[in-house]
Amino acid sequence: MSEGVELVWYGDDAPAYDLGPEHPLRPARVSLTRRLIHAYGILDGERVREVTARSASDEELLLVHSERYVEAVRRAGEGDAGDWGRYGFGPGDNPIFPRMHEASARVAGASLVAAEAVLRGRAEHSFNPAGGLHHAMRERASGFCVYDDPALAIAWLLANGADRVAYVDVDVHHGDGPQAIFYGDPRVLTISLHQSGRTLFPGTGFVHENGAGEARGTKVNVPLPPFTGDRGWLQAFEEVVPPLVTAWRPDVLVTQLGCDTHASDPLANLELTTAAYRRTATWLHDLAHEAARGRWVATGGGGYQWFRVVPRAWTIHFGEQAGVELPDELPEEWRAEAEAEAGFPAPRTLSEPERDPREVREDPRALREAVADVKRTIFPAHGLAP
Repeated sequence: MSEGVELVWYGDDAPAYDLGPEHPLRPARVSLTRRLIHAYGILDGERVREVTARSASDEELLLVHSERYVEAVRRAGEGDAGDWGRYGFGPGDNPIFPRMHEASARVAGASLVAAEAVLRGRAEHSFNPAGGLHHAMRERASGFCVYDDPALAIAWLLANGADRVAYVDVDVHHGDGPQAIFYGDPRVLTISLHQSGRTLFPGTGFVHENGAGEARGTKVNVPLPPFTGDRGWLQAFEEVVPPLVTAWRPDVLVTQLGCDTHASDPLANLELTTAAYRRTATWLHDLAHEAARGRWVATGGGGYQWFRVVPRAWTIHFGEQAGVELPDELPEEWRAEAEAEAGFPAPRTLSEPERDPREVREDPRALREAVADVKRTIFPAHGLAP
């Protein structure tokens, strides 16, 4: 097993997955992340490398999507007329954009390159920051997502020798795509920590959604009450994720690292800071080595504070993967570039001061009940005490 770490960059066509200038999913968040990783000098070209993605083939996309859906994505992006609304496209979350299939297949291919690097032993850890498009369904676009690259990476891993995969999703929105795609597959453990579907899109992700048939108990949801802060979120993570992943003993750990859990994110209502991301990155790294022989495939995800939060959050995660202790002061060169692009002042540090608990509107009782419900429902299926 190589000790290398790979950052997968999807190439010169990076801005192609662009839903429009008014859309919250800004492609600049990915390019700014890459530039911050470079500015910190994490990449040494040997142990920590950057590699270029490839496009997922139609055959690979069909591991999780239907043939008619892939054809619809292609034709819609070429400007053909059609009933594309039946596939989830239209004004709002999922607008049609030029060369939509090509751009989406490139993002999906980046996650396949990341999965291949880890499964084939080219690297222990890999990260595709452009990925994490976890709302796309087998035959429908949803939540800014066209092709479900985390699900595709999981399906590819299973088709190429992995027997068991654990998927951990920390986006503020429920990881509904991978859950739905593998709902009856007992080889895939999915764990999603998210703001409750009672108060946030996509309206799913409740504890009773725990798998079907032989897969019952392998689909795990931790629906958190609005305004959960660092302490409550980290407690929920610690009580649920490490025990389950350790008991599962996956061949590969796949993660979706959405950072729309941040207190300043405009699309949700959790109240995390980058302090929580630092702790989460360490836990996931430890889990990869303790439970999955070091094999860790990471993807990006949500995050709509596109220059103040996303680059810092994902650089923290990639620095942890690389085993590099990053100076807290953000590189001045990067700050100047980010400010010029955004037109607003950039943060000065990776870290943020811990918020005064009195300022966090967390509901401790509701949080405890949610975690207890998960443990009562799921833990016995894995030989764990509730």
